[in-house]
Amino acid sequence: MTGELEGPAPEKRQVPQGRRNAQGIRIDPEVEAEREPRRTAISALVKHEPGVLAEASGLFSRRQFNIESLSVGPTEDPERARITIVVEEPDPGIEQAKKQLRKLISVISVTELPADAMRRELALIKVNATRPDQVAAVADMYDGTTVDASTETATIEITGSRQKIDAAVETFRQFGIREVSRTGLTALARDTEDTAAETPAEAQFDEPQTTPPEPTADDD
Repeated sequence: MTGELEGPAPEKRQVPQGRRNAQGIRIDPEVEAEREPRRTAISALVKHEPGVLAEASGLFSRRQFNIESLSVGPTEDPERARITIVVEEPDPGIEQAKKQLRKLISVISVTELPADAMRRELALIKVNATRPDQVAAVADMYDGTTVDASTETATIEITGSRQKIDAAVETFRQFGIREVSRTGLTALARDTEDTAAETPAEAQFDEPQTTPPEPTADDD
């Protein structure tokens, strides 16, 4: 026996990384690192009943999530609606948003849409019509439809990606924009993939769901 301890030589041993907090506990650098926010769309299948949208938007507002758009509408099932929420948060915030949505009683399923999902937005753009021929040319450029026209204004309907809508709005500014109304993003997964296929499970809840005990004779 040499009296030496088993294991790698001192120069080959792993050195702990990260600083220590006030209690002397070492902090994982991965946990402490600031993560860049990313923009993503979350689709939630919910019960089609009053108050569902207010409940979902209130949840995001209370937790100060950065919502870019929120849209809701009926689905092929009259008893269900689909909420599409676009958020810009770091990854931990996005995961927390999905987890909090699944806690709502009215929510049936929640999923984060993949990058190749079909994403569309509708916009109504009302502009001055002093140059009607040029307005019509710009509308054709963006596959727009004139839904209202008068001697003073024209209202164009455009459907497409957020980037397309943004570009159309900027191009129409040369005529003088009176008003713009946008629906916010709505989206579906491609092919046969179910847009909201995930099913909430009790294991995903942060807090255990408990049932009050039944009253006994001693409680009367």
